[in-house]
Amino acid sequence: MTAPTDISAQIRWQPYADSETLAQALAADVAAQLRQAIALRGSAALALSGGTTPRRFLQRLSEQALAWEKVVVTLVDERWVAETHERSNARLLRQHLLQGNAAAARLVPLYRDVAEPEQALAQLQAELPAVIDVAVLGMGNDGHTASFFPGGDYLAQALDPNTPARLLPMRADGAGEARITLTLPALLAVPQLYLHIEGAQKQAVLQRALSGEDDGAGLPIRAVLAQARAPVATYFCP
Repeated sequence: MTAPTDISAQIRWQPYADSETLAQALAADVAAQLRQAIALRGSAALALSGGTTPRRFLQRLSEQALAWEKVVVTLVDERWVAETHERSNARLLRQHLLQGNAAAARLVPLYRDVAEPEQALAQLQAELPAVIDVAVLGMGNDGHTASFFPGGDYLAQALDPNTPARLLPMRADGAGEARITLTLPALLAVPQLYLHIEGAQKQAVLQRALSGEDDGAGLPIRAVLAQARAPVATYFCP
């Protein structure tokens, strides 16, 4: 067995004093990337994460001066619940991002009203933007990112760099509902990846994943950070 490898040098670190300063900076940087894509192709696509951490960032992003009518917004992952459910990530985006001028963006949700995500997988993959310009990831205290949950039923397939699927279902003890997620190859095809984390506990988890010490080598977030194809800009604050 080889010794754990510290991959910290591969990460572009962006520390901030507080969540408001982080949210403003990340929103400005994401908007700049989207403007570049619009200038090049006439449109841009953005994949975002759910949870409680990104709410302030989403609000600041909605305030950015941007040709929002040329932006497609989708999700990095989604819980298999209707948009009316309080845990829906699509609902989160509608409440905190798709407001004001940003309401002109087109949302591509990752849920259909069927019992299991497998039943809608082909349709969702067909509707996913062919090119995603920017993706903003989060991370849980268990080291998951997207819906790459430890022990997930499709985890090995989702993290396989040769997997042909861009989307896969995911079920795990720590996930609550069944989920659907972009796969690792789909994320690595995104020109600009961001990781947004806040708080000392998540920073400690991230450091474990980066060093590979203890259980760090097996944390799903490490699979995203350890590759050299798509360096991850990591924005964090206490």
